[in-house]
Amino acid sequence: MKLHQGRLIDHIHLRARDLSATATFYRAVLGALGIPLLADEEGHLACDELWIDALGEESGAATHVHLAFQAKDREAVRLFHQAGLAAGGRDNGAPGERSYHPGYYAAFLLDPDGNNIEAVFHGPARRSASSVVIDTGEA
Repeated sequence: MKLHQGRLIDHIHLRARDLSATATFYRAVLGALGIPLLADEEGHLACDELWIDALGEESGAATHVHLAFQAKDREAVRLFHQAGLAAGGRDNGAPGERSYHPGYYAAFLLDPDGNNIEAVFHGPARRSASSVVIDTGEA
């Protein structure tokens, strides 16, 4: 089996107070970006380097993070924002250019746990590879 991993971050682990609401939100925003969210038998959600599970009784372990997803174009950023609002996310910055650098086009949402979730398009780019391939040796 070959795993395709991202290019910088190994993984990000979020703890959800309401896993069902969180799954609805992430399926919507990632789906708008053309990225599937998977769930396993134990109730974990996963997508590339993103891992989400239920917070459970560890209420003190909740943290708020800023997580930015790459978008293929400005339309994907707009769809991300629209899908996230429809799936229970809260607006934290409508789609538009930001002053971070020329061409930085992004939208921001708060997920059900208050994490700041962004979709960003930096402009056209050519990558040397779409992902890193890891051969696990498994069939």
